[in-house]
Amino acid sequence: MYVAVKGGERAIENAHAWLAEERRGDPGVAELDVAQIRQQLGLAVNRVMAEGSLYDPDLAALAIKQARGDLIEAIFLIRAYRTTLPRFGASTPVDTGAMACDRRISATFKDLPGGQILGPTFDYTHRLLDFKLAAEGEVPDAPKRDADLADVPHVTGFLNREGLIEEAPQDDTPPPDLTREPLEMPADRALRLQALARADEGFTLGLAYSTQRGYARNHAFVGELRIGSVPVEMEIPELGFAVEIGEITLTECETVNQFKGSKTEPPQFTRGYGLVFGQTERKAISMALVDRALRWEELGEDDQGAPAQDAEFVLYHADNIQATGFLEHIKLPHYVDFQSELELVRKLRREAGAHQVQEAAE
Repeated sequence: MYVAVKGGERAIENAHAWLAEERRGDPGVAELDVAQIRQQLGLAVNRVMAEGSLYDPDLAALAIKQARGDLIEAIFLIRAYRTTLPRFGASTPVDTGAMACDRRISATFKDLPGGQILGPTFDYTHRLLDFKLAAEGEVPDAPKRDADLADVPHVTGFLNREGLIEEAPQDDTPPPDLTREPLEMPADRALRLQALARADEGFTLGLAYSTQRGYARNHAFVGELRIGSVPVEMEIPELGFAVEIGEITLTECETVNQFKGSKTEPPQFTRGYGLVFGQTERKAISMALVDRALRWEELGEDDQGAPAQDAEFVLYHADNIQATGFLEHIKLPHYVDFQSELELVRKLRREAGAHQVQEAAE
C-alpha cells in the first residue's frame, strides 16, 4: 500500500481531507442533508438498499452523501456497515399477494381485478428537461390513492386456473445466506435469485437485454409488475404467533414465457421472477428475464451457449462490490511485479537484438 512509500501516510491524510472538501462542494451552496436525499433521490436510495442487502432508507441516503453520489461506493459502505449488525432472528416470508400496490401493471391481460395502476413512473413522460425544477417551481399535488383499494391477486393466478402455467415450487428449505457464506456452485434457483437480487443493476440489465436479442431462449411477457408495501412479520416464541414489526416497499415482477413441453410436462407457460427492495422496476424485470434464462437445464431446454444461460458466468460476475474490488486493486502499488515484467521484456529485447545481429552477420 501507499503507506509504505516515503511520506505515504501524510499523503493519504491529505487525500482524505481533499475528498471531504470536494464532497462538501462550494460552502456558499446549501448542503444536502440526509432527509433531502431520502425524499428526493428515492430511486438512488432504493438501489443502494437493494444491492447493499439492507433495508434502511436513512442509512442508504447517508451512504450516498458520503460517497458523493457514487452508488457503488455507497453500496460498499452499506454492506460494510451491515456486517457489524447483530442478527437476532428472521422474519416470516412476506406475502406479496397482500401488497398495498402503488403501481401494478400487466402486459398480458387488459382487464384485471383491481385494475391497472400506473402509479409514479417515467414510462409516460416525454423525456423533456423540466426547467421549472431548476427554478424550484411548485409541483402540483397528485390525486390521492383510493384508501379502500383491496388487495389485488397475482395475474399468474388467472393462468393457473386452466393449468396453463407451471406451479410455483413450494420449498420451505432455508436457502444459503450469501451475506454470510460465499457463493458455491452449482447454485439452485433460490440461491441464484438471492444473488440476482443484490447484483449490479447495469450488469443484470445488459444480460436481460441480451436474452431479448436472441442470446437465450427467452421470449417473455411481463405477466405482472407490482410495487407497493408489504408487512413484515416475525415469529415470537414466547407468544407462539407472529407479530408485525414494520413495512417495507418491494418491487415484484413475474414474466410469462412459452414452453413447448417435455416428456413429463405438457405445453404451458413458465415463470421468470424478480423481487427487489424499493421501487426498482428496471432491476426486477431484468432479474426475472435472467432467472428464466438460467432455468434452461431444469426445463430440459437446449443450451445455446448464451452468457445469460451460464450460471457460473452470471453469478460470479454480477456482484459489483466484488467486481469493483478486483478492478480497482490494479491501481494500487505493483512495483515489484512490474519491475520483474520490465526486466523480462528487456531481456527478451536483448536476446531478439542479438539474434538479429547474428542473422545479419551470416
